[in-house]
Amino acid sequence: MPFIDRGEREPGAVWPSICIGIFAAFGGILFGYDTGTISGIQTMPFWQKQFDINPAQDAGRISLIVSVLSIGTFVGALSAGYLADWVGRKWGLLLSALIPFNLGVILQTASTEQTTFIVGRFFAGLGVGLISLQIPMYQSETLPKWIRGAVVGMYQWFITIGLLVASLVNYATAQRDDSGSYRIPLAIQFAWSIILIVGMFLLPETPRYLVKKGKPEKALKSLSTLRRLPADGPELRAELEAIQTDYARQQQTGSASWIQCFRGNIGKRVATGILLQSLQQLVGINFIFYYGVSYFSGHSSELPQLPSAFLLGLITNLVNTICTIPGLFAIDRFGRRPVLLTGAIGMGVCQYIVAACGKATSINNYPSAAAQLAFICIYIGFFAATWGPAAWVVTGEIFPLKVRAKGLSLTTAANWFFNWLLAFITPYLVNSLNPTQSNVFWIWGSFCWIGAFFVFTMIYETKGLSLEQVGTLYEIESKAWKSASRHPELKAMTAREHEGRINSIISERVDLGHTDEKEKAYAEHSD
Repeated sequence: MPFIDRGEREPGAVWPSICIGIFAAFGGILFGYDTGTISGIQTMPFWQKQFDINPAQDAGRISLIVSVLSIGTFVGALSAGYLADWVGRKWGLLLSALIPFNLGVILQTASTEQTTFIVGRFFAGLGVGLISLQIPMYQSETLPKWIRGAVVGMYQWFITIGLLVASLVNYATAQRDDSGSYRIPLAIQFAWSIILIVGMFLLPETPRYLVKKGKPEKALKSLSTLRRLPADGPELRAELEAIQTDYARQQQTGSASWIQCFRGNIGKRVATGILLQSLQQLVGINFIFYYGVSYFSGHSSELPQLPSAFLLGLITNLVNTICTIPGLFAIDRFGRRPVLLTGAIGMGVCQYIVAACGKATSINNYPSAAAQLAFICIYIGFFAATWGPAAWVVTGEIFPLKVRAKGLSLTTAANWFFNWLLAFITPYLVNSLNPTQSNVFWIWGSFCWIGAFFVFTMIYETKGLSLEQVGTLYEIESKAWKSASRHPELKAMTAREHEGRINSIISERVDLGHTDEKEKAYAEHSD
């Protein structure tokens, strides 16, 4: 049995769209690397001296420096829908990396005082926010349905790779007694941006965006590139017609206004996406990746037998990267609902254990500290394999084409809002919990149980469905926990409609005298 069920074989090649989707996911490294970089930079002795930061007294300034990136990402996420609908998914990604992100990196790398550094982090965040919406949208609109979850989830995997690479670079430069300690890690970000810009310039626009803009011939050319099928072939024209028909049906229900995003069936999907992306942050993962080095340093300073805080941060990032890989396959093998439910329960148990160990013992208790660090790693593993990639997969596929950019703007902005909020309040929160900082895990763990209830009641199972089928699923089933039982009905319905469209196109071409032997054989087989 294959690990991912491809289902009924689709015409054409699948590797071009998979490769394109994987490359687009590379944009995740921009966010992951920036997050990992600031986690280490804020503890570097030279950076603290250069920017006049005293960690024991300047929680407010550290909070602002770390969290201002998320303010930029929030603004970027809200703006990305306009950009993606205006210039397209491809050019929107390219311009986001080229202008605001690179400007932010330049300002941070050149800065020698706090104001320039903070402004640079805002612009870098603006670029990351723009990119974070457009990558899952670009992927979802180009990928085959049977592998869509795994490849869209690779956006999260590249975020983890960025975090890991940043940890390695920080570890290598942390003890330098010059500006290279922080400028080297920051300047490396130019490489990630250049790779994404050059690659996106060579990739095609999504066929669904071109349909939305009334350019069917260009959409057909894009599909031909993605599927490696001739543009005049019946299978390709049938797929294009399915996209056009679904979009035309959507248009009949009204304009794609912001108000419509909060009404009826679409409003339900927007609420689902906002809550899912919010909970992805509220389960506390970025507490580890923004402030993990600072948190671990409390244990390391009291217990010299533990690895250094930088090394512990590197270990957690390695766990995060490795454990994301099985999660990518699990999303399409077992489905969105089982993966998210398993993750919420597993994370909740681990975080309560960490909190209980910290509450019951002192900070210099080695067995307790080792157990806490072990369960933090297990918790990260659960997140990496479930909520990390699955949140981006689900939000990338639940919206109809006419409001997809706006819907993703709202859901992604929710992710970045809570990313900012937690980054901003965590230094105050942890300081107020001293000396038992692990009490914060009671909070994160409680949100995991809320997440489990939310998944059961609101997340629809969309494994193996086309984006158009997902829209139909929301229309015919009101209860999320019954959504999987509707899949056979959807697929049978779509198979009949698809066969009818194929036969109609072939008959028309036969009547016009434009058929070849392959099409005749296919027509005879269909009859």
